[in-house]
Amino acid sequence: MENNFNEYQKEAKKTAIYKDSGNNFIYPTLGLAGEAGEVANKIKKVLRSGQTKLTADQVQEIKKELGDVLWYIAQMSTELDLELDDVATNNIEKLASRNDRGVLHADGDNR
Repeated sequence: MENNFNEYQKEAKKTAIYKDSGNNFIYPTLGLAGEAGEVANKIKKVLRSGQTKLTADQVQEIKKELGDVLWYIAQMSTELDLELDDVATNNIEKLASRNDRGVLHADGDNR
């Protein structure tokens, strides 16, 4: 599997302007939680309105928030000295293993 996540991570790092950047995993952790909450909030508003499908504008707004989620994941990876390609590849391998063993829908982190 070939990813371009490391290039994204490198470019995203150029915009990482926060206190103790490079030695502060707390800031991107909190930012990730906040941005994921913004994604969830946009979906909640769709449900509240009774819609069953997203409009093109809503999809574009969620796309922006997902980009922010990705930025914070990249920054957390940088702060933890992880390559984003490695994080993505590890996740795909974990999911493939769970699928092969028939435990994708099982409970627990280490299955």
